Amino acid sequence: MDDRLRAVCDLMMPTVREMAGLHEYDGRVQDLSPDGIRRALGAVDSAKHASAPLDDPHDEAHLAVFEDSLRVQYGDLELHRRDPYPHLSNLELACYDREYASRKVRAAARREHLAQWPDAVDAALASLDRVSAPVATALLGSAHGLAAGLDSDQGATEAAALAAHGRLIAHLERAALDGDPDPRLGGTALAALMGAPEGLRVDLTALSEAADKERVRLGQLLADSCRALDRNRSVDELIPELLADHPGADDVIPAAARLTEEVIAFTRQRRLAPYLDGECLVGPAPPSRRWAMAMMTWAGPGEPESPSWYHVTPPEPDWPAQEREEWLTVFSRTSLPSITVHEVAPGHFAHGRALRHATSPVRRVLHSLSFCEGWAHYVEEVCMDEGFRARDPRFAIGVALEALVRVTRLTCAIGMHTGAMDVAEAARLFMRHAHLAPAGAASEARRGTFDAGYGRYTWGKLEIQRTRARAERDPSFTVPDFHARLLALGAPPLGLLDAAVAA
Repeated sequence: MDDRLRAVCDLMMPTVREMAGLHEYDGRVQDLSPDGIRRALGAVDSAKHASAPLDDPHDEAHLAVFEDSLRVQYGDLELHRRDPYPHLSNLELACYDREYASRKVRAAARREHLAQWPDAVDAALASLDRVSAPVATALLGSAHGLAAGLDSDQGATEAAALAAHGRLIAHLERAALDGDPDPRLGGTALAALMGAPEGLRVDLTALSEAADKERVRLGQLLADSCRALDRNRSVDELIPELLADHPGADDVIPAAARLTEEVIAFTRQRRLAPYLDGECLVGPAPPSRRWAMAMMTWAGPGEPESPSWYHVTPPEPDWPAQEREEWLTVFSRTSLPSITVHEVAPGHFAHGRALRHATSPVRRVLHSLSFCEGWAHYVEEVCMDEGFRARDPRFAIGVALEALVRVTRLTCAIGMHTGAMDVAEAARLFMRHAHLAPAGAASEARRGTFDAGYGRYTWGKLEIQRTRARAERDPSFTVPDFHARLLALGAPPLGLLDAAVAA
């Protein structure tokens, strides 16, 4: 990597270690103290001023967007002071679970990383002076999960790490009790937080209107698909029954594994992604990530070939029966197929394989989250249009239900952070528009307090659809060609998507 890319990566250590597979960052933590952030931002500026622009104009624009975004996130908005999530990611040890290197090498890196927990926690405590009560409450579960499997009797390193972890937990618990009850960023900050990583200026009013329009379209898709399944019952009558039709807890992972084979075969047949090499395994998430019911951990483009993991997390055996049942509805025979398209193919797994073939370090290493999630969300409906399970209306129903959750996230993120709604109102919207049960709706609303950009799924999808509509004006347009040109850009900021059309 050149000095500019290195300086950017130094401010994104947990992300590039895992998502890009840059294992030179193994065993290291990022200095997220106020002084550490100032030094790192200074290094970004110095490297840019001392370097010539990159030879490829698209790569230059891509890198410049990330440089500007880090200045906004850590310089203008000072997110390290109000958002515990980067600090929690800094402590994450699950990145050493995948088999990208020998067990011995990964164990040594994990020990080095764990030995630096006290320093990372000290930096976190020096920074986190603006944590709101709702954000602290929402993230306490994830914070506790970081220490799963650690034992103070296993030596001085683990004992010191656990003591440091206890200090961080105590800090978050105090914030949950005494922190500001208002988690709002404000409209100006939210627009900057969303727009800077994508190289775009964000008009929240226009984006909110686009979300409303999309929600209406998706509601019609849901109604039409439910009518195709059973024209004698309403949407509200059908959905609870469909969600209750799910595998048992012991059968969730085998069901996901069978679907993984099916979606990969369909994607290959329709050539919906340019690369589907590599191995995709299916299993439960590490303990610190079991807040996520389903997620993809792909083989990073910067690491040797290794399996990617589609993590599907069944409920824990000791949960109350009602909580277990509600969790299992996510894996219903209506929902799990679209989730697997999103996570595996042509979604995240296929995208991860394409990243390994990208032609430059910038494209392999710097990933727009809005593009990554937007792509995986966009292909759910692509598969529907291309005929995946065309004879079963439940697939289209699942696509619509998943999309209604994502578009409601966008509406609620804008509403909560501009003050137009509170967390309770957001939860009611998830129940009304996305058909979620009360516990699931409350969880989605709480996530919006700390993940203010979680409307990225719908926003990214809409931008990809806009780019595709422009590409379709060419009489020679084909879906496989458009997808190949889009993924050849890596995971570009949304403001740079038109390069796929120009290509």
